[in-house]
Amino acid sequence: MKKKIILALIAILIIAVLAYGTYYVNDYYHADENALKYINGTDNVEIIKINNGLFLDGPGNNTALIFYPGAKVEYTSYLPLLTEISEKNVDCFLVEMPFNLAILDISAADRIIDNYNYTHYYMSGHSLGGSIASQYVQDTGKSDGLILFAAYPTDEVSKPVLSIYGSEDKVLNMEKYNESKVFMKNLTEIIIKGGNHAQVGDYGIQSGDGVAKINALKQQEKSSNEVINFIQKSQ
Repeated sequence: MKKKIILALIAILIIAVLAYGTYYVNDYYHADENALKYINGTDNVEIIKINNGLFLDGPGNNTALIFYPGAKVEYTSYLPLLTEISEKNVDCFLVEMPFNLAILDISAADRIIDNYNYTHYYMSGHSLGGSIASQYVQDTGKSDGLILFAAYPTDEVSKPVLSIYGSEDKVLNMEKYNESKVFMKNLTEIIIKGGNHAQVGDYGIQSGDGVAKINALKQQEKSSNEVINFIQKSQ
């Protein structure tokens, strides 16, 4: 009888864990209407579905950026930002992560780099996606540089780093961010005045974030310009 009770309790625990896990992975920020306007591309950027995300094919053909989304954010939320970058001659790969968690597929960039022939690759990501991208850069050495959006590395990064975050970002842990600067030996830091955490993408208001003083379009325009400047200087 005691054994049956123990087995029943174990079964209940397993069901509870599975139920919570299902809730957790399905509780995420969805791309808003503005982001989805870009799903069919623009006059200058073609959107092509690939096996692990989207390829934004713009007018450039020499340099590509591979982007890891933030945790629990639908990957298409970043289409406006990456379209801005692609229109400025840097093609972009927007990676769709399992359950919207980049930590579950750290090496996703391998399947892109191994199948395309760009001269230069830059790894990038937002929030946790940026931290995972930094891990990929240091583990593989396969990129020319790292571009972080409201993110920080947890280990040394020898490649040039561009760090961009908004002045009103209340999600980014600034204490840990400042501590991480010792890991970035070649750092360019840009603070977007009036920008916040969520407006890197288009997925609405993020819990705990600050109130932006500029709109998402302006924040993304400023960010894309800084990305292009960084890439041009580092090549």
